[in-house]
Amino acid sequence: MILDDSYFMKQALLEAQKAADRDEVPVGAIIVCNGRIIARAHNLTEVLNDVTAHAEMQAITAAANVLGGKYLTDCTLYVTVEPCVMCAGAIAWAQIGRLVFGAVDEKRGYQRYAPSALHPKTVVQRGVMGEECGALMKDFFVAKRR
Repeated sequence: MILDDSYFMKQALLEAQKAADRDEVPVGAIIVCNGRIIARAHNLTEVLNDVTAHAEMQAITAAANVLGGKYLTDCTLYVTVEPCVMCAGAIAWAQIGRLVFGAVDEKRGYQRYAPSALHPKTVVQRGVMGEECGALMKDFFVAKRR
């Protein structure tokens, strides 16, 4: 089995589905270090009644605990939707080495409001499985509006 960006994004999509199953906005994230998943998370803002409980924030905290340090320079964060400005700031503070996201968030994504928010050394890969990631979000909100 080849462990490439698509493989890891599929794992993040599984997390996003867990969020949807809990009536949370379906965003999932995983963090990979040395080819191994060290953190899995999904949005928990409704469950925890906490606006900061985004998938990325949950994953960063979990990964830092696994590694025993706050810097994630040798890690890749996979997230199904482009991070918001808050999460981009956390990604920068954690100095995550690589960010891979699926769907672009034209309304609330960091690229719109703070395109320089990430750490300067963070490598960004956009659009990995973007259609699948975007479809999950779209379907969730269409169902909400019924």
